Amino acid sequence: MQVLVIDGQGGGLGRQLVSAIKERFPKIEVLAVGTNSMATAAMLRAGADQAATGENSVVVASSRAEVILGPIGIVIADSMMGEITPRMAVAIGQSHAKRILIPVNHCDNIIVGVAESSMTRNVQNAMTALEALIS
Repeated sequence: MQVLVIDGQGGGLGRQLVSAIKERFPKIEVLAVGTNSMATAAMLRAGADQAATGENSVVVASSRAEVILGPIGIVIADSMMGEITPRMAVAIGQSHAKRILIPVNHCDNIIVGVAESSMTRNVQNAMTALEALIS
């Protein structure tokens, strides 16, 4: 199974996701795509098997992945301070992959109806969702 982790800005959430996947599911291939080189480097250091950067990488990887993980902003055009282009958001949204999206209330996007919890807890919840998809 190929899992795609997408992140931007500093790559902190992506780093946590990659690290958690590799720890809990060591045989899963993790492809990390950053919207910028800093995010990509953070996910590589966390143990991603492959990595790439930029809009076209998001588009291509989204079409090939079985599961996509990242902050909810990856499906909202112009989110993450403009790092998510409309083309990226469409590619992720139209992908046949299952999407596991982490609620993050930043950059003018506020998710209501979701209990506030720590990023660590959100990453743990994402791993539980990934495990359910794998089973």
